[in-house]
Amino acid sequence: MERISIGIDKLDEVLGGFPVGRSMLITGDAGCGKTIFGLRFAKTSCEEGYATAYITAEEDSYDLHVQANTFGWNTQELEEQGLLTFIELTGIRARITEAEINMDMDPMKGNFTKILHDIPPETEVVIIDSLGGYTAKLTPYDFRNQFDLLVYELKQRGITSVLILDSATSSEFNELALFSVYGAIKLVRRENPYTGRRERVMDIIKMRSTKTPTQFLTYDIGANGIEIQNGEECFDDDESKENFDI
Repeated sequence: MERISIGIDKLDEVLGGFPVGRSMLITGDAGCGKTIFGLRFAKTSCEEGYATAYITAEEDSYDLHVQANTFGWNTQELEEQGLLTFIELTGIRARITEAEINMDMDPMKGNFTKILHDIPPETEVVIIDSLGGYTAKLTPYDFRNQFDLLVYELKQRGITSVLILDSATSSEFNELALFSVYGAIKLVRRENPYTGRRERVMDIIKMRSTKTPTQFLTYDIGANGIEIQNGEECFDDDESKENFDI
C-alpha cells in the first residue's frame, strides 16, 4: 500500500507513513500539539507533490502561518506555489449560525457534508482542524452517520485525510469515530508514574495493515515541532507477536 510520509522522523520509522486515500484520526487535549501535527503533515505532503488543503475551523490562516514559521516551516511559500490551500471555516460558520438563528433553526447542528463541498476538486490530502465545533447538538447516532459519510466520501475521492477531534468533543463521539477511520493516534499529557514529571505521550490506538507499538511514544515539542523521544523502544520484546490492526 502506498504511503505518505508524516514528517515526524521516528513516527515514520514506526508506521511507515500514512496510507494513501485513507482517513486518520488525531485526538487529544489542548496543548498536546494536534495543530502542530497537522501542519507538519501538510508541509510534508506538499513537499512530496500532493495538492493539500488545510481546513481550519478554529484559527485563521494568518495564525497558522505564524505557528508554522515558529518551526521554520514556510507555509506562505507553499501557498503561493499552489501546493497548499488554507480554508477558513470560522467566518463561514459565523454567517451560517446567524442565518440559522434568524430562521429559528438549530445553529450549526453538524453537517459534515458542508465541509466536503469546501474541499477543492484537485485536493489529494486534507487536514480538518477540527471537527469539534461541528458536533454541537448532535446525538451519538447523528454523529456516527455524519462521520461515516465524511470518511466514505473522502475515500471515494481518493483523498488522504487527517481528521482532528479535541477533548471538547465528548468521549463517546471520540470512541465512535474510531470505528470509521483507518488509523487513530491520541496525544496525551500526563504525569509520569515513575518520575512524577509532566510529559507528552502518543498512543497509536490503531493502524490497519500496520504493525503498531503497544507502548506509548514519549514526545516533546521543540524547535522542529513534534520530536519522538523513544521511537526505537516502542515494540514488545516478544518478537513472535505480530500486532496488526484489521
